[in-house]
Amino acid sequence: MTTVTTSASAAPDTTAPLPRRTLDWRLRFGALSLIWGFSFLLIKVGTHGYAPFHVTLGRLLFGTAVLAAAMAVKRERLPRGGRTWGHLTVAAFLLNALPFSLFAYSELTIPSTLAGICNATSPLWGMALSLVALSEDRPTRVRVAGLGLGFLGVLTVLGAWQGFSGLDARGTAMALLASLCYAIGWIYVRRTLAGTGSSHLSMTGAQLLLATVQLALITPLFAPMPTRFPVVPLLAIVALGALGTGLAVLLQYGLVAEVGPTTAQMVTYFIPVIATAAGVAILGESLTWSTPVGAVIVLAGAALTQVRARGKR
Repeated sequence: MTTVTTSASAAPDTTAPLPRRTLDWRLRFGALSLIWGFSFLLIKVGTHGYAPFHVTLGRLLFGTAVLAAAMAVKRERLPRGGRTWGHLTVAAFLLNALPFSLFAYSELTIPSTLAGICNATSPLWGMALSLVALSEDRPTRVRVAGLGLGFLGVLTVLGAWQGFSGLDARGTAMALLASLCYAIGWIYVRRTLAGTGSSHLSMTGAQLLLATVQLALITPLFAPMPTRFPVVPLLAIVALGALGTGLAVLLQYGLVAEVGPTTAQMVTYFIPVIATAAGVAILGESLTWSTPVGAVIVLAGAALTQVRARGKR
């Protein structure tokens, strides 16, 4: 992240580097969208051969390995201070260990397309939490309207007018709860870990390490060691961790440093589109008209919840 920021600020006043730099961030933006969009397909494939906790543990293990390698290359150290590590432990549970596990369990009974759409409801949860003063952002009429629109989109995806027939309520609830965990986790991080002085790479590396330890302690209690290791699901878990968690974090922070958080967070709106396309085209999951229509409504509502009042950053 530091390299990207430095190169962007120190670039000479010529037109030659500009096209290359613009193409570069757009390519990384597209790569991040694809990686996170395909993550739900990889979770589904992983659960075909391994228990959900094994999928999550493998994801965290390989993701942590990628960040550890990046930290070694940049010669960054883990953050210091017992208080920081205490908050990171909570953040690791809310942002990694718990939602990753919930998504893995949910995809035992729901399609990866639905899981990807449920993931897009995280901004809606964040807006709902702001209504009960858990966030510093005061709700506006536009943002409240976005919350209502997003809720309507969720009902459309779930087929509320049909009485939710054919829908696994437990799996869907797990996916929605995982999305809620992201919203709660980010509010917690903003309130407790802002201004620690450590780099984003160092903080995230420590957070994934703690989440890995948490899953390593919990997994043996609920899922015994597998006696066989199917290759395709194992490769899916490796890709999910190394690409969908480790590399994706590095790409995300690079984008934030180069083009800013507003542009970087737009990747959220491409994830359910890619997840749906991948689930239908590769896994052969069924798709009714209500799924894409509801997804568009959810994304429109989520976009409105991110609108800030004039003069606010």
